[in-house]
Parts: sequence; structure tokens; C-alpha cells
Amino acid sequence: MKKIIALVLAAMLVCTSAVMLASCGDGEKKELHMATNAFFEPYEYYEGDKIVGIDAEIAEAICDKLGYELVIDDMDFDSIVTAVSSGKADFGMAGMTVTDERKESVDFTDSYTTATQVIIVPEKDAKVKSVNDLKKASIGVQLGTTGDIYVSDKYEKSGAKIERFNKGADAVLALTQGKVDAVVIDNEPAKAFVDQNEGIEILDDPFADEDYAICVAKDSELTDQINGALKELKDDGTVKKIIDKYIND
Repeated sequence: MKKIIALVLAAMLVCTSAVMLASCGDGEKKELHMATNAFFEPYEYYEGDKIVGIDAEIAEAICDKLGYELVIDDMDFDSIVTAVSSGKADFGMAGMTVTDERKESVDFTDSYTTATQVIIVPEKDAKVKSVNDLKKASIGVQLGTTGDIYVSDKYEKSGAKIERFNKGADAVLALTQGKVDAVVIDNEPAKAFVDQNEGIEILDDPFADEDYAICVAKDSELTDQINGALKELKDDGTVKKIIDKYIND
């Protein structure tokens, strides 16, 4: 009797599993969750309730290639690497530069574009007129970004005061209010901030050049999968077309 009951239970389990597979299999795409900070125009930003931008569109194209549905999770930039390394997100894409510090926690895909860190200052009476003036300045940065990392490494010990903000927009607001002397941030968001705020400008001297890539959990199979899709999208011109849509100069 025990053997019969065991066989019946095993058969029920198989049937139940088959029903579950059927209900979540055919016709339904699996999801990939992308961690980002959606206040970094033109790479990711809100249009109404939707997150759009270069990273959002490239991520969508990658997911289409791989047969996944993209879900974008907005969070503080400083939380992205942790979300990916802990499995709360499948990958991170947020105008993110490859650094040795980040590589201790996550892996990176091939680069999909390059960027430049620049310095935003007031148009009039600016205390910072060149990169060298940052040594003794009050500098606004977005927490956890390469702007934060570079400025901290180069100038914190020289007497510069580093003011860290969760959003780049908050750093720029502090600049317009005279609370910081300069803001160090990526060039494309910098141009958007300058367009949106009167009385500030970007210095001609670039601060640093860098490569953007997608972060993935350590030793994840997803790294090779994304690299494969990314190569196809580069080769067929999709990546360039998306970038040119948002950056036309």
C-alpha cells in the first residue's frame, strides 16, 4: 500500500509540474531586470512614467535578441552594483564606467560607448576656471559615480571639499544656489543640465575619458550572452543608430 501511495504521489507531482511548465512556458517571455538610475539624460530618464534613453533602448534591443522581456528597476546609482551582485537585478546599465573597484564585485561586458567627464561651473565669477582649480574647491558629484571616484582620489587630500548627492540634478541645483563651486559629471548629462539651467556652463578642459559597459554578476553566463547580442547590434549599426538618436553632435 505504501508503494502504491508513493507511486500515486509521484504521478501527481509529475502532472502538477507539467501543468506549471505549461502555464509559464510557451508564449511567455522570461524577464531580465536591469538596474539603473533614471536621472542621467540622455542615457536614462523619464518621459512620463516610462524610462527612456540610450541605455534603455540598447537594453531593449539586447533582450529582444536573447528572447527576454526587459524590466527596468530605478534606484540610487550607488545601489546598482550591490543589486546586481546580490541577484536582485540581472544586470546594471546606467552610464557605468568600468573601474577596478567595481570589478571586485561584478563583471563587465564589452564597452558599448565612450564618454567624457566634464566640469560645470557658474558662467560668472567662477572660482574654478580649469582642472587645476579643483584642488581647493567645493565640488559636487553624484554618489558612487566615476566623477565621485576620480575627484575623491585626486583632490580630497589636497583640501577640496567633496559634496555627494544621490542625483546629478541635485548636485547641479547646489551649484546654481552657490553651495558648491563646480560639478564633475559626464558630458552628455552635463549638456542637458546646462540647457535646463541658466547661468552655468561647461569648462573647455575635459576632466577624464572613460568607457561605458554593462555590469553583470560575477561568473554569470549572461556576460557572454549579452556580449554576443551586443556584437550583433554593433555590427548591424543598431547601437550607433540609438546613440545618434540622442546625441547628434
